[in-house]
Amino acid sequence: MNPFLSRLSFRTAGESHGPELTTILEGIPRGLKIDTDAIDFDLRRRQGGAGRGGRQRIEDDTVRITAGVRRGVTIGSPLCLVVANRDHKIDELPEPTRPRPGHADLSGAFRYDDHDIRGTLERASARETAARVAAGGIARQVLQAVGSEVFGFVRSVGDAALPAELGATIERDDLASLRQIRDASKLYTLDGSVDAAMAREVADAGREQDTVGGIVEVHALGVLPGVGSHLQWHERLSARLMGAVGSIHAFKGVEIGLGFESARLRGSAVHDEILPAAPGGIVARGSNRAGGLEGGTTNGQSVVVRGAMKPISTLRKPLRSIDLTTGEPDEAGYERSDICAVSAASVVAEAMVALVLADAVLARVGGETIEEFVRRHAECRAAAIRLSRG
Repeated sequence: MNPFLSRLSFRTAGESHGPELTTILEGIPRGLKIDTDAIDFDLRRRQGGAGRGGRQRIEDDTVRITAGVRRGVTIGSPLCLVVANRDHKIDELPEPTRPRPGHADLSGAFRYDDHDIRGTLERASARETAARVAAGGIARQVLQAVGSEVFGFVRSVGDAALPAELGATIERDDLASLRQIRDASKLYTLDGSVDAAMAREVADAGREQDTVGGIVEVHALGVLPGVGSHLQWHERLSARLMGAVGSIHAFKGVEIGLGFESARLRGSAVHDEILPAAPGGIVARGSNRAGGLEGGTTNGQSVVVRGAMKPISTLRKPLRSIDLTTGEPDEAGYERSDICAVSAASVVAEAMVALVLADAVLARVGGETIEEFVRRHAECRAAAIRLSRG
């Protein structure tokens, strides 16, 4: 079982230059018709965006489901999802000896008490996230079965950022057009002029043989209120979302709603006032500064999670390091890498948010089949509406 999940469980296996990446995903109800084209689309998005390296021109990621389905429909047993690597020459690759600052090279050497940097970097590589995106694609389809949507985009790259108000609130009716804008942009963002500024940040970093990071944002719309728990620290949905998003390679910060900004404001400028329910709906809120979570539990607003990705650790202009075989000063090694992977990170963040939310909703609602899950979910939502009307 994963620490961030209770009903679902997923584990990935595979190395960056091994034969394939594999995910075992358990807990998906029986009867879900899997749309593999949608998963493949997300896998292609993970490979895209300005600043990606040569590896993305080699691979053509698609998912192959080898267990857990019959005629394209889940049967309740564990799903096995496979993404093949075209570049699978792990046994022929050289043995690095100069650890890269910011990567797992040196910390892995300390962990295993050896000089096998290759053995660490092959698993520590962000190539592993292709397996996460495949699993997240299944979770997204579980959420869609009950009317929930997950949408991620890039908020900033380097100093280029969207205006705070753009994308702060996303309505369901705007999703289709926003997806078109995002998918047509170079950096998976929501404004053409900002996209151009972000692309310049990437180009400037490339010319300087450097790398650049940024911030991604994920909105989950239509999430059932009352999902999560305040009873134990590890059951708080806020903690589980932050841990899951924070587990993405190169992420150094995660926030929900206003996040760190809330620490600089007075309470009257942070908390969301509660207003009477509209006909047929739950209680309204004057804003969504809490990011859809209060007390570790969903409150009926959209869930909003943001993650900060540091610049990629592998630089063409190497930083100082040592050679582990001699202990002498040297330049850090170089492995084929990206200038910027923030766009890809937004797709991975979507997957991680979808996995945690699908797990939490399934745990709250229950159901061994999709039909039962959908029925129970409708009953829970109807109860929330009744409660809102007094």
